[in-house]
Amino acid sequence: MTLTRPAEPGSIRGRWLVFGGLAAAVALVDQITKAFVDPRFELAWTRQPVAGFAAPTPVVGDLVRIAKTYNEGGIFGLFGNGAPLLAIASVVVIGIILFYQARTGSEGPVVLTVALGLLLGGAIGNLVDRLRFGHVIDFVDTGIGDFRWYTFNVADSAISVAVLLLLLVSVLGDRLPWVSRLCRERVEPAAPSVSG
Repeated sequence: MTLTRPAEPGSIRGRWLVFGGLAAAVALVDQITKAFVDPRFELAWTRQPVAGFAAPTPVVGDLVRIAKTYNEGGIFGLFGNGAPLLAIASVVVIGIILFYQARTGSEGPVVLTVALGLLLGGAIGNLVDRLRFGHVIDFVDTGIGDFRWYTFNVADSAISVAVLLLLLVSVLGDRLPWVSRLCRERVEPAAPSVSG
């Protein structure tokens, strides 16, 4: 039988530092990249030329381009023109992320803290745009020819990586070597020694 060790104050503080540090880094890099792109690039088309919109700026040929768009919907342009509703939803999601980190911060594997930190940073980055502008600034356009992914930003990327990490952990769990190792580190064997 194994028991979970009680959380040590240092480990809880360390988890909060990882969580908060990642969230702050993602939100900061997201806002810096948007502040750089927004005044320097015109609104651009992504798949086919559109009158009144600039051509995308190649970064890595046709594979990665800067194509600034103003997204009034959700991640990757989903949910249409709902910036005010999405801003409220973002505040609720941020509260849920903080609650979940507080509840499981020292209990779950470190990868959970990393995923939650990425989620929080992405949610904050896009929320700042919604509150300041009424839309989110997206600018990374990837694809080949007319086959393009949705235009996105740093916050969207962090959210996507976090969701992938959460899916991997929930589906594969201990079968992932790095998750298994992290889980073993937080479990103390309860094998008392018998002297005789």
